[in-house]
Amino acid sequence: MGLLTDPAAIAGLVAREVRTAERQGAVTRIAVARRTYATDPEDLWEALTDIERIPRWFLPITGELAVGGRYQLEGNAGGVVEECERPKRFAVTWEMGPMVSWLEIRLEPGADGTTLELVHEAPVDPDMWKQFGPGAVGVGWDLALMGLGLHLETGAGVDPAAALEFPATPEGRDFVRAAASGWAEAAIADGDDPAQARAGAEATTGFYTVTPEEEERS
Repeated sequence: MGLLTDPAAIAGLVAREVRTAERQGAVTRIAVARRTYATDPEDLWEALTDIERIPRWFLPITGELAVGGRYQLEGNAGGVVEECERPKRFAVTWEMGPMVSWLEIRLEPGADGTTLELVHEAPVDPDMWKQFGPGAVGVGWDLALMGLGLHLETGAGVDPAAALEFPATPEGRDFVRAAASGWAEAAIADGDDPAQARAGAEATTGFYTVTPEEEERS
């Protein structure tokens, strides 16, 4: 990933919001992340939807990236493409085992480039939310959005090994801590208990930044 001179500032490029909703009679929580990239909508759209380009900043992907098609990210989620309006928005299911959630990406051109809005809605596991809050999923998206930014800036691919190791580096720890704190404050704004939300941010930071050696010793 390369060294970040100011990890907190990079994390601060993302605006975060948490909402409470309902889908099919079940309570859901929605994590919203927005970041503006200095590129046009077509370039950003291609980075997000080109099956050959996605692995350059995220994960290898297989499947049919068209409405009704199924996709699978290597070692991660799969799902169905439900909606697509080039180059403005697309929506997919986000399936990991029996757990199904919903992801929507929206692009909005502006004077400074193109703003990406990521909206991830998921059923609430009360125990998981109490322990980690929105950072459990939100920090993962922060890391992906950072990788996307690096790819768009350089045109190069992000080194997968470096990306995997990044959260446990000093710069990575600072980035994750800042991002997790941002998600906690967003949850507090949605009505979560402040002490619980901030404790969840600490737990999220620990989850993302622990090294295999540290995990073995714990």
